Parts: sequence; C-alpha cells; structure tokens
Amino acid sequence: MIFSCPKCGKEVNKMRSAEIQPLMIVEKNATFLGGGRACHEDLLLALTLAPHLVAADGAAGTALSFGHMPERVIGDFDSLTDDMRRVIPPDRLCHVPEQDSTDFEKCLTRVEAPMVLAVGFTGARIDHELAVYAALTRLAHRRCIVLGEEDICFIAPPVLSLAVEPGQRVSLFPMRPVRGCSEGLHWPIDGLDFAPDRRIGTSNTADGEEIRLRFDAPGMLMILPRQMLSADLIRRLIDAPGWPQEV
Repeated sequence: MIFSCPKCGKEVNKMRSAEIQPLMIVEKNATFLGGGRACHEDLLLALTLAPHLVAADGAAGTALSFGHMPERVIGDFDSLTDDMRRVIPPDRLCHVPEQDSTDFEKCLTRVEAPMVLAVGFTGARIDHELAVYAALTRLAHRRCIVLGEEDICFIAPPVLSLAVEPGQRVSLFPMRPVRGCSEGLHWPIDGLDFAPDRRIGTSNTADGEEIRLRFDAPGMLMILPRQMLSADLIRRLIDAPGWPQEV
C-alpha cells in the first residue's frame, strides 16, 4: 500500500498493521499522552477510566512533570531527551524508528487495550491533530476516544446507542464517504450521503434521552461534549460491534 508520509509528504510503503507486533497488551483501558495541550486534571480524569499510561515520545516529559511514570514510551524518540532516558527504565522505552507514521499511530498500532483515551493530542499544531483523526479513520478497528478541552471524539462503530440529555449537541463529521440512519436526532441522517467535501453533520442535537445510530462504513467522527466522557460511554463503545481490520 502506498501513502504519503504524515511528516514529510513523501510517498512510502506502509507496513500493514496486521504485521505490527504489539508492544503492550493489557486487560484494562489505556491512556495515551501526547505532546499537545494537556493539563494534569485531564490526565487524572483519563487515568481513572484508563489506568495504563503510555506516552508518545517526548510526552514522557509531561507525564514525569505531573508525577507519573509511563508504563511504555513509544515513538521515534526525536523529542525524547537524555534527562528522560535517565529517569525512565530502559525496558519501558520502545523505540520505533520508522518515519512512515506519527507517534500517535505508533502507539495505537502497538498497544492492545479494550479502549484507549488519548490526552494531549489536540489544541497545539493543526497538522498533528488532523493526523490523529486520519489515524483513527485508518485504524477504526481500534477503539479510541480523543479528549479535548471542550469535546471528545471517536470513530462511530457500526451500531451505537447512547444515553443523552435532550438538546445535547451531537456532531458528526465524515472522514470518508459514509451513510447511516438515526433515531433520536433532531435532524435525522437517514438517506444522506456524507463526505468530508460534501455533506457533514455538525451541530445536530438530541431530541430525547437516547440516540441510536447505524453506519455502513467506518469513518464517521462523532464529536460530543466533554462531559459525556464516562464509564457508561466507554462500556457502550466497547460492547458495540467493531469494524473489521483493514489490510
């Protein structure tokens, strides 16, 4: 498979994710910490729901500054300092030198967990944030929620039922062509052809206390208010049918 490198734009051969061996397998949820905007409160919130901490490259320094030792540090280590190396046990440093993927994607393809909460991957460089959403789309079989300052987002599974408050914002942004159907949305999506360069579904709202969604393909980015992040939401996403792994 040929794609453009997210760092340099050069066309490169992409290793199929099926060929990538996991560096960490856990039964509980995992928190990924990135180099974007992150405060200690965000990290603590994530760790209460996803206790295994993985730092993406130089974000290990942020973890250490907050008083947390990451269980794994994964990346190409272009931003990992000597001071960090001296503090973090060598067996926790997972160097992935290839330049065909971002550090977020390196983490997502090498950590197997029921759910990943991604903290510190929004609010800084726009290109880095867009690369995160692109990785979520390519790796839709991996369950991951990105935590931002005001919102959370994730790739919607094939079928999903959520408990909501009437009037709550429910935004849908297609990362590729997607069709779906809905119950409980103020503006139903049945029969609509979504695509990033055509129809999008941002700023929809819930009519009642539950919404039901169904999609025919992976790639619908679901954006909800941050207060929706809860153990119940995570459980519903884990229990929902998953997308098959693309090869």
